[in-house]
Amino acid sequence: MNWDQIEGNWKQFTGKVREKWGKLTDDDLTTIAGKKDQLAGKLQEKYGYAKEQAERELDEFSRTLQSA
Repeated sequence: MNWDQIEGNWKQFTGKVREKWGKLTDDDLTTIAGKKDQLAGKLQEKYGYAKEQAERELDEFSRTLQSA
């Protein structure tokens, strides 16, 4: 699934995002609003990920949404 689809249906995906990254708050998810770069930044902030690791995690996450 591409990020345009995820962003467009963000409210549907917030539960899956929260399952995978439980440290993200409701406020975080509202602020992110499906924007990949903002989600990557929050993952870096909350989980201490390097930028590349955050991007890999997000790519893997979008692939799992395709197969679901």
